[in-house]
Amino acid sequence: MRYSLLFFPSLIILSAGFLSFSLESELIHSLILLLTLPISIFALAHGYENHKTITFLLIGIFGLTILVAAILLGESFFGEFGEKGLTLIGSCFVAYSHFNNYKICLKSDCSCHDN
Repeated sequence: MRYSLLFFPSLIILSAGFLSFSLESELIHSLILLLTLPISIFALAHGYENHKTITFLLIGIFGLTILVAAILLGESFFGEFGEKGLTLIGSCFVAYSHFNNYKICLKSDCSCHDN
């Protein structure tokens, strides 16, 4: 059950064709971010709690901040290309942080996923 929440943003993306708004809509981007933020914050905090590596926590928070800036300031401040670029950069930071946190978990052979 705990890990099924991780797939919820993907479910929204995949089901967007059946909904009344498209993937180009700002609403879908805001909804994805609203779902991604708490899940990512929880995962990053949990990873820090288990592994005590603050570097990846800070990188992840930096990436999330960039994603929020892309939505809030968006196209009106950065233009369409800038908004997409910020989204890509922020996503890369978050993914990098999660992946490295996962690698630390594998190396340390921790039991954090057994809980």
